[in-house]
Amino acid sequence: MKLLDIISPECIKSPLSAGDKQGVIGELVDLLAQAGRVRDPKSLKEAVWTREQTRTTGIGNGLAIPHGKCAGVEQIAVAIGRPAAPMDFQAIDSKPVRLIVLLASPPDKTSDHIQALAHIARLMTMDQFREQVYAAKSAQQIFDLLRSQDS
Repeated sequence: MKLLDIISPECIKSPLSAGDKQGVIGELVDLLAQAGRVRDPKSLKEAVWTREQTRTTGIGNGLAIPHGKCAGVEQIAVAIGRPAAPMDFQAIDSKPVRLIVLLASPPDKTSDHIQALAHIARLMTMDQFREQVYAAKSAQQIFDLLRSQDS
C-alpha cells in the first residue's frame, strides 16, 4: 500500500486550529469530508472518538494516529494535521504530540486498515524524516515529504 493512494494535499492542515483531542479529530474528519472522502462525518467523528476513549492513539515520539471505521467511508483515507503547538494527547510516552494522522476506513477493510496503520507508524520511526515533518511549515511541505518517502 502506498500512502499517496490514500492521502492528498487537501487532506493535510498545518497548523490545525483546534487545541484539544476531540477538536483535532473533528477538524481532521471535516478535512476528509470537504475532500469528498467521507459521506457521514458525524458517524466517523463518533467512531474515532469512541476508539480514542478506549485507549490513546498517542503512540509516542510526538505522533498520534486516531482511527476509526464506519459505513460513511467508502475507501480508506488519511488526514494529517500539525498542531500550532505540541499538544497533550495522553501519549504512551507522556510527551506532547506534534503530528496527528487520522485514518478512516470502511468496516470491511480491516486488513487495509491495519496495513495503513503499520505503514504510517513505520514511516514515522525514521528519526530524520519525522523531524522534517514536524518542522514543515505548510501542508504542501508535509505532502512533499510523504511523496519523497513513498516513491
